[in-house]
Amino acid sequence: MVVINGVTEVDITSVAQCEELFEKGLSGRKTRKTKMNDESSRSHLVFSLIIDSTNVNTTVRTIGKLSFVDLAGSEKNSKTGVDKQGMEEANAINTSLSALGNVIAALSEGAKFVPYRNHVLTKLMKDSLGGTAKTLMFVNASPSIYNEAETKNSLDYATRVKKIKN
Repeated sequence: MVVINGVTEVDITSVAQCEELFEKGLSGRKTRKTKMNDESSRSHLVFSLIIDSTNVNTTVRTIGKLSFVDLAGSEKNSKTGVDKQGMEEANAINTSLSALGNVIAALSEGAKFVPYRNHVLTKLMKDSLGGTAKTLMFVNASPSIYNEAETKNSLDYATRVKKIKN
């Protein structure tokens, strides 16, 4: 598993504790109002659960990791109407999504080299994409013709994720 220095691990024993931790993380997420979205995500959210269980009959221990990754959206600056700081955020988001796209492309094509080290996001998601990982992607798609390009890009991205070969 990917190890991140300085990350706090918390042992939980109930769904309520898990929900509380998730809400705490969600409250730290950066959002910004744009012309396209009242609460546009300006940061990615990664929430991982490490499940450690032991079969009481066989004493076989199994450890797995389940990661929920909510990616900030890639929106065109011309459509969002954001200020300079908002444009810098959008550029950072687009850079990370581009790096993730490169990793997805390499995994989809069965490349010998996968560029996980090109961005913090891809380093963080390495064990959620390669090896024996199973990846499932949900896409928020807009029914508006105004958002057709963004919806198409998101669906194309998901199509590439679907082609990942592990």
